[in-house]
Amino acid sequence: MNTWQADFYYLPWQPKETKIWELVVCEYFDSTQEKRQYKVYSVQGESSQANTQWLTEQIKQIAGDNLPDKIQVFRPQTLGLLTTAAQQLGIVIEATRNTPVIKKVLTQRYREKYPNYDPIKLERPVPQALSEDLWGDKWQIANIKAGQIVDLFRDRPIPICRLPEMFFPINLGIASDVFIPGIVVYGGRKSMQLATWIEQQNPAYINYIPTEIGKSGGFILETSLVDRWVFNTFESEEAAGIARSYEQKKQAVAGLHFLLIQPDDSGMTNTAFWLLKEDN
Repeated sequence: MNTWQADFYYLPWQPKETKIWELVVCEYFDSTQEKRQYKVYSVQGESSQANTQWLTEQIKQIAGDNLPDKIQVFRPQTLGLLTTAAQQLGIVIEATRNTPVIKKVLTQRYREKYPNYDPIKLERPVPQALSEDLWGDKWQIANIKAGQIVDLFRDRPIPICRLPEMFFPINLGIASDVFIPGIVVYGGRKSMQLATWIEQQNPAYINYIPTEIGKSGGFILETSLVDRWVFNTFESEEAAGIARSYEQKKQAVAGLHFLLIQPDDSGMTNTAFWLLKEDN
């Protein structure tokens, strides 16, 4: 599959009257992040050209006779314009935070010339509370060896299972005996309802956010491109310690972690499993 990662955004240091927009495209050729090779294309245009017709023409010129099957986009402001242009060309648009190639390219392009500008920083809303209809019965932190995590869930009859190949520990260079941390939610009768809702939100990753005193806090579920949800909160110092350990282990394995939903703690049935990675 021919896949691009792309960004289309104005250069913020320009005066409002003469803003320049830039389309940056990365065409990559390997599914693993360690071995990924890519080509970079860029073209700039004035504000008056920042429309669907101009984008369509630029995509066609860059692609030549080899239009991409998919274009991945991480910026909400880019999504609308690129989606309309891509639809006219029969190209699928995927909104995802997991766009390491374009983020790396953008960061490198502006690092020296504009050191105070972060080209991949997005405005993030305040986390929203989950509906009480979705609350699980209880939760716990678990750890699974990197060499086992894919085989444990890949062939099981799980209603919802997301195991992106690019997140396989072996493709991230993580040793098989290293433990991958995760959160297990026992949803009871609401297990499938919770799992379906999370899948519809397109989960990205889960962070532990402590309070200022560090003896309480909660888990924030990041979904879609910028959406955020208060997944769990606690005021126990013991729970905060467990959450800190989870976060430390997650950072030690390049942000890799998992979310598992089960109806109960019997271990007999799994409702949903997601292998996730923080976009750090």
